[in-house]
Amino acid sequence: MKDFTVNAAIDCDLPPPFRGRHLIAGEWVDSAETFERASPSHGTVVSVSACGDHATTERAIGAARTAFDTGVWSRASGKERATVLLRVAALIEANVERIAVQETLESGKPISQSRGEVGGAADLWRYAASLARTAHGDSHNTLGEDMLGVVLKEPIGVVSIITPWNFPFWILSQKLPFALAAGCTVVVKPSEMTPSSTVMMGELLLEAGLPAGVCNIVLGHGQPVGSLLSTHKDVDMVTFTGSTAVGKLITQASSDTLKKVALELGGKNPQVICPDADLESAADAVTFGVYFNVGQCCNASSRIIVHEDIAADFVARVVALSRKVKFGDPLDPDTQVGAIVTPEHNAKIDAYVQAAVAAGATLELGGGMLPVEGLGAQFYQPTVISNVSPDMAIARAEVFGPVLVVMTYRTLDEAISLTNDSVYGLSAGIWSENVHTCLEFARRVEAGTVWTNTWMDGYPELAFGGVKQSGQGREIGRYGFEEFLEVKSLVMRIGRSRAPWVESDV
Repeated sequence: MKDFTVNAAIDCDLPPPFRGRHLIAGEWVDSAETFERASPSHGTVVSVSACGDHATTERAIGAARTAFDTGVWSRASGKERATVLLRVAALIEANVERIAVQETLESGKPISQSRGEVGGAADLWRYAASLARTAHGDSHNTLGEDMLGVVLKEPIGVVSIITPWNFPFWILSQKLPFALAAGCTVVVKPSEMTPSSTVMMGELLLEAGLPAGVCNIVLGHGQPVGSLLSTHKDVDMVTFTGSTAVGKLITQASSDTLKKVALELGGKNPQVICPDADLESAADAVTFGVYFNVGQCCNASSRIIVHEDIAADFVARVVALSRKVKFGDPLDPDTQVGAIVTPEHNAKIDAYVQAAVAAGATLELGGGMLPVEGLGAQFYQPTVISNVSPDMAIARAEVFGPVLVVMTYRTLDEAISLTNDSVYGLSAGIWSENVHTCLEFARRVEAGTVWTNTWMDGYPELAFGGVKQSGQGREIGRYGFEEFLEVKSLVMRIGRSRAPWVESDV
């Protein structure tokens, strides 16, 4: 392991296991059954959660339906909604450390990244609060002297929010405050692998004064909780982040009720490296993009498409940087890459790597488990694989780990073709000092987000989402906010000039 930078386990006392309960109609609710989550990095149980069943989920949906229909939130003013959302933002910032530690213990991500994720989420809540106060429709006064048309935007209703394990607090905050800003009521189901930060969010919502039943939380598994949230007749919309395979199942399950479905799914995101690029900055961004959050990120830059004239030099730069990335104990603030979420996922990552090598790819670095002193083997080496052909599984599948694949190109047309040769279309990037090259690439690639000379910068104002099998709909920004609104046209006659259709004898 001398080739890598590894942080051994630090000496610290872990907090007692967090006890999670459902939140239904403003009350904390236990279940007869519970489930445990063991830390992927430390191996000890770090949370014990109530396990929801069909009846619990029905109660939560019923509470959200009642809260919406009574208008306690859906008919509240934008000012009232914004006031609560701003309180939540302040409470998030006051509780960053407690939430971040629990998220690191459950997910295996480095504590520094958990702190950034939780603290940064407050900005999403503040931006959503601004939308609550500034949302508006349109008016049309050119329809005739006695007619007025008004386009209203109203909350869609009860929303099921189903979130993943890789960014449990951040992705919840990409959805929940925007749904609340629109006036919707919700039922949230977090991943059973990282349930606790969502429960902590529920605590903050109650403290902020959110009315009972507006946000309900049910802990548990896809069956029956997620399934019922996707099919129930009293749910008007489902918003889901996770794998493309599960997203397809949710779309199929929801079809009987024709509820709205918003999906943020997988990606196989490329960065194209041009000969005129700032190679030092590009190599650093590629290294960050593939190892951030242990590579368990839908936006991970898991493949690079580099011009053949600079490929050898660029790969050498990335390999050198990869050796310096600090893997190891996620509770160490200096650690940059933590543990893989489960042993099964670790084995799946390795299977992709070994299959690529067997098919003729070149292993430039890594390619195996990475035992960490005092923590065990649920870690994976920083891995770079070159000589990858487009038909290899590792070039097409979302590996979801710290694995970078390298392909080469000769012309910009070829680079764009390789970029678009994927069922996914979440994000893409290009590195070039020529603005014309950057703009041509941005306009021709099939992706929901395109970065030029940077990677993974994001802002609450800018919508996020994918095309093709990376999903449908958008999150955050004004476009993400409008996903939770229905449009209603109001046509008003304000005069008496309309000629009668039937002549009256009166």
